[in-house]
Order: sequence, then C-alpha cells, then structure tokens
Amino acid sequence: MITAAYLPVAVIGAGLSGLSCAHRLLDAGYTVHLFDKSRGPSGRMSTRRAEDTAGLWQCDHGAQYFTARDPAFRAEVARWEAAGVASLWDARLTSFDGNTWSAPTTPLERFVGTPRMTSPAGWLASRLGESGTLRVQTTVQRLEHSAKGWKIESVEHGVHAPTYGAVVLAVPAPQAVQLLTPVSFPAVEVAQSAQMRGCWAVMLRFAAPPPLGWEGAFINAGPLRWVARNSSKPRRKGQETWLLHASPEWSEAHIEDTAESVTAALVDAFRALGGPPPLAATAHRWRYADTEPPLTIGFWWDETVKLGLCGDWLHGGKVEGAWLSGQAVASRMISPR
Repeated sequence: MITAAYLPVAVIGAGLSGLSCAHRLLDAGYTVHLFDKSRGPSGRMSTRRAEDTAGLWQCDHGAQYFTARDPAFRAEVARWEAAGVASLWDARLTSFDGNTWSAPTTPLERFVGTPRMTSPAGWLASRLGESGTLRVQTTVQRLEHSAKGWKIESVEHGVHAPTYGAVVLAVPAPQAVQLLTPVSFPAVEVAQSAQMRGCWAVMLRFAAPPPLGWEGAFINAGPLRWVARNSSKPRRKGQETWLLHASPEWSEAHIEDTAESVTAALVDAFRALGGPPPLAATAHRWRYADTEPPLTIGFWWDETVKLGLCGDWLHGGKVEGAWLSGQAVASRMISPR
C-alpha cells in the first residue's frame, strides 16, 4: 500500500487551485511537485504585459477581480494584502441592460492582485519552500498508475524520474479528461459533467483615460458582458488600458473566429457604449473560461488510487472557489474518511 505522505505528490496545474492544494499539503509535511504548461503560475488570474510603439502596457485579461465571502478565504486574502500582493479595488461600477444605465445597489468588497492579477499566485509559488517545487513550461501528456504509484510523462521532458504517491489535477475539466481517460473512468465522468465555456478578451490602449464616468460595467445586451478600466486598479503602470470581455454566448458562437474579426466586433460594441477608438488592441481567446452551471461538489478524490481533482469548476466557479477547492482536496488527502 502506497502512503502518499512518503512519496511526493504531483499537482498538475499551477493556478490558484493547484497552489492552494500544494500549500495545504506542504503544511502537513508532504513533498509536492507542481507542473504547469505556461511560463509561470497563475492560470486565469492572468496579466498580459508587452510593449508597442506607444510604450509599455499591461492588462489583466482573465479574472478581473475576486470576492472573499468564506472566512477562510478572507483570512488568506488578508495575508496577501499584508504581503502587498492584493488590494481592494474601489471602482466606480455600473450596469447596462441595453437601454438603461444603473449603479450596483449592494456593496461588495472586490479585490485585485497588485501590481497585477498574477501577483498572489507568484507570491504563493515563491513560498513553496524546500519541500515544494514548481516546474513551468512542462506539458503533462500522460499519467500511468501501478502498484508502486504514479508516473508522469511530459511533452518537453519525457517520463519524469520520481514515482508519485498521489496525483491531483488542477486544470480545466476538458484538459483533465484527456489525461484521465486511460486511468480513471469515475474521474472522467466527473470532468465530463462540467460544461466549460469560452471567452474572448480584448485589451485596449489609449493615450488618455476615456471620459466615460465609470471604471467597470456589467453589460447585459449585445456581444459584451464586462468592460473595465484596468488602469484604475491599484498600482497599475504603463499606458492607459481597458479590458473587454465578450459574453459566453457570443464567445461560444465566435470561438473559432480570427482575432482580427473579434477585435473589430468588440471594439465596435465598446464604441456604441460611448468609448473612443483605441490606439491599439490585442485579443486573447480563453477556450475554457467558466462553467455553466458550475459543479458544487467542491473536489473529487479517489483514495484507492490516490487521484484527485480540484478547481473553480468543481466549487461554484470564481477565484474563491478555486482556492477553496484546492484546500478541500488536500484536506481529504491528509485525513481520509
């Protein structure tokens, strides 16, 4: 019988859910190896940074902000605030139903990473300690289970040397299905039950702030769902930037369109709201942006083979759900029923 505490645990995906799981396991004395196909941690808490003819710019193009209703997550956010990697975003918000603009009536604390949305994940990754490692630009393509434990194979490095006592997938459900199909039918069933939707994002740059009178808008008509002045978030530097998110329905209908045609359509929709033409615009397609409806089981764990799933798609969606899901699966691993 393999006891996970005596072999390293592999966590595939270094977004907030994977990092949350890793830290909970590390606190309990486990050794954890994190893998991510990207150049750095953060998942959809993502920020694009680049330079064009007008200079440097940055824009959060995934998760736009996060709330903290659960006491445990609120305590975690307080740690991030103390470390300087998160702050309240006291934005002027509005909503538009196609005819009428209205202000939100329910007060709600909204937080952002500082100086960019990737900052909390970067801070967590930097604090993995001696028992935790993060291997980026490593695309896990195959899992193999035996009586000895788990082996992992990646595109870039082939079969990795360690044998793992447990594996946790902290990736979008469709990506999990690809890895799970040869090793766990029950896990595949869970992942296939999550219907994930895409989202087109367009990042706009301006010479000066557009005179719109608000800094974030929920749009409930047309192709747009959310518009935000990224430059209004705390500690942002560089060019004036705004973010456009298309609605899930529009994004799914245009998921295979070119970036150029999507940019043109969403900029036109922004201008119809009163926005000026941008100096430049860059589109990004999130193929797996959210789940509708999100699952509410929290996490999934198979004690027999020591295989787990975590992510926002299992815990009601959103950033808070991602962190809570990672905590929950790690807690079950540490104290099996």
